[in-house]
Amino acid sequence: MAVNVAVVGATGAVGEEFLKILESRKFPLKELRLLASKRSAGKKIRFCGVDYTVQELTKHSFQGIKIALFSAGASISREYVPYALESGAICVDNSSAFRMDDDVPLVVPEVNPHDIVKHHGVIANPNCSTIQMVVALKPIHDVARIKRIVVSTYQAVSGAGLKAVDELQRETASILGGKGDFKRNLFPHQIAFNVLPQIPQNDAFLPNGYTSEEVKMVNETRKIMGDHNIRVTATTVRVPVIRGHSESVNVETEKKITAAEVKKLLSAAPGVKLVDDPANQLYPLATAAAGRDEVFVGRIREDESIDNGINMWIVSDNVRKGAALNAIQIAEKLL
Repeated sequence: MAVNVAVVGATGAVGEEFLKILESRKFPLKELRLLASKRSAGKKIRFCGVDYTVQELTKHSFQGIKIALFSAGASISREYVPYALESGAICVDNSSAFRMDDDVPLVVPEVNPHDIVKHHGVIANPNCSTIQMVVALKPIHDVARIKRIVVSTYQAVSGAGLKAVDELQRETASILGGKGDFKRNLFPHQIAFNVLPQIPQNDAFLPNGYTSEEVKMVNETRKIMGDHNIRVTATTVRVPVIRGHSESVNVETEKKITAAEVKKLLSAAPGVKLVDDPANQLYPLATAAAGRDEVFVGRIREDESIDNGINMWIVSDNVRKGAALNAIQIAEKLL
């Protein structure tokens, strides 16, 4: 059944990825409506061999739309999702605006597709770093029940948008060119050849010393996995990588599970690609994950400091599976 689809934030990094995936997966489109800010209105974007004109996002933009894919930030979602709902659209929102609302499903299709049917017009797309982690951990949780998760992330600058990618590239060129007067606009410190333990880069730390990104990973993991007893702690870090988030994840389970059993589980898990042959230097890499749909998992080994512990390394394309692809998979499930 072909449907009318609107893409909100069509000129952004995730918006561009939406269009690539809609085309490559042959999503059944009757009409495609590209929406963005007044500044971007009038731009031409090529899709399936046809030039589409970007329209300015207004409260009247959703007439006749069946599915609205939002990726323009939480403030835009809060303002315009109600108008989309009034027009009869179902909204798949990529921002943090509604993720923790009790009546809004927070969905990763490989993990909790059954929650989609609970929607009241809005389905939330989780944080990119959470998505890849729960895809890898859900099969383990189903078999051995995860009690605790300790995660440290190494997140690409594309997670902060196209302007962040541009800043990394320009700052890198400036340093390599021997110039010492680079003026940065987004990051509080040098990001080229550096590591910043603060995401988002300009948000204040919370009173408990955590960042909002770290709190998102805690709360979203519990909601998606459907288990609020899982203890989660996170440290999120920005690294000078353009695309692809990497994560070091340690889990403690109630039931003993061996590294060999985890590898067998994940080799058959939906959305997972096992890359685990360290003897031949084969393990997940951000450069290999860029542009790919899968969540790559490797370096699986038992944590010898506790009885029931597993360490692993998880990598995925944050713009693709971490945002656009997950949202479109939700839309496909809706149909």
